Amino acid sequence: MAKVSMVERELKRQKLVAQYATKRAALKEIANDDTKPMEERFKARLKLAKLPRNSSPSRLHNRCQLTGRPKAYYRKLKMSRIMLRDLASMGQIPGMVKSSW
Repeated sequence: MAKVSMVERELKRQKLVAQYATKRAALKEIANDDTKPMEERFKARLKLAKLPRNSSPSRLHNRCQLTGRPKAYYRKLKMSRIMLRDLASMGQIPGMVKSSW
């Protein structure tokens, strides 16, 4: 089980990313537009740098919804391999059977 503080930190990051998404996209559009003057593009880059670090989508990390584990995460199922195996062993995932050969 992951520390509660780490899970809460990740939730805080998700809220910040959603909050600043439009502002960040607008500033990036200005900064990457070659038709605009260099000074305006530079000012957009400075404004972009002043936004909170945690509002960047690249700082998000997927976590298991059941345990908060950050590693061995399956995106399609939104859970870690350990919880997937536990739930499959208990028969709580329809269609999934334990393999044996």
